[in-house]
Amino acid sequence: MAHHLAVFPGSFDPMTFGHLDVIRRGRRLFDELVVAVGRNPGKDQLFTSDERVDLARRLAEKLVRDEPEGATVRVESFSGLTVDFASSVGAAALLRGIRNLSDLQYEIQQAVTNRQVAGLETAFVVAGQSFAYTSSSLIRQITALGRDLTQLESMVPPLVIEALLKKKQARHPVLERLLSQREE
Repeated sequence: MAHHLAVFPGSFDPMTFGHLDVIRRGRRLFDELVVAVGRNPGKDQLFTSDERVDLARRLAEKLVRDEPEGATVRVESFSGLTVDFASSVGAAALLRGIRNLSDLQYEIQQAVTNRQVAGLETAFVVAGQSFAYTSSSLIRQITALGRDLTQLESMVPPLVIEALLKKKQARHPVLERLLSQREE
């Protein structure tokens, strides 16, 4: 019997409840799920690769503990092309979450390219209604501009809020840039 492994790639900067929803749904569709934390040197990121992997791993482990039914989940970092990473772990498909029509248009283009270039299929899950407008970039903006990070409780887990608070207190350059752009 075939073992169906899917890769759920992303920057996860930071991981949101929407990302966890995609993981939860993917666990019902595949035998194994690899959450692939991408390293993009051209992107200005709030959390280091190691921090993002650590947060993703801790959140995925909690999800699996709380909901033991479903596929195993492991978290790995990667750099380079997603299709190359997916091939290296023997993935049958990429798993992607769709929040809205803009996501769908972009993701279909990527899926067609990935299938043509690497013969890799993409499985889409539609985000729950409460996650349709949550994005990591929105979380970073609220962190930079907001005074009280408890307003993020419906969007990210407490572990992420703690990590965001530390970045804010340390006046991380990404947050400071967002703050200065707002003031201009």
